[in-house]
Amino acid sequence: MKATWNGVVLAESDATVVVEGNHYFPQDSLRWEHFAATDTTSVCPWKGQASYFTVTADGKSNPDAAWTYKTPKPAADNIAGYVAFWRGVQVTE
Repeated sequence: MKATWNGVVLAESDATVVVEGNHYFPQDSLRWEHFAATDTTSVCPWKGQASYFTVTADGKSNPDAAWTYKTPKPAADNIAGYVAFWRGVQVTE
């Protein structure tokens, strides 16, 4: 799977985990130079607290376009530290 935004590949892996229709990418598959942590958080009743990243590519920023569960609840332990995308980031095979 490949995550792309604004013509730039942000992550690429054949070991994503699909949860609720979202592909979660392992940390080592991300091109971290395109990510900056934000103060944004949200809470999922069964996964726990998510933290967000702004994605920057080719001079443009996409605020909070990626998220991770650093320490998820036990039911979502398989995605601990993995990163998923939304807000226009294309995830394709």
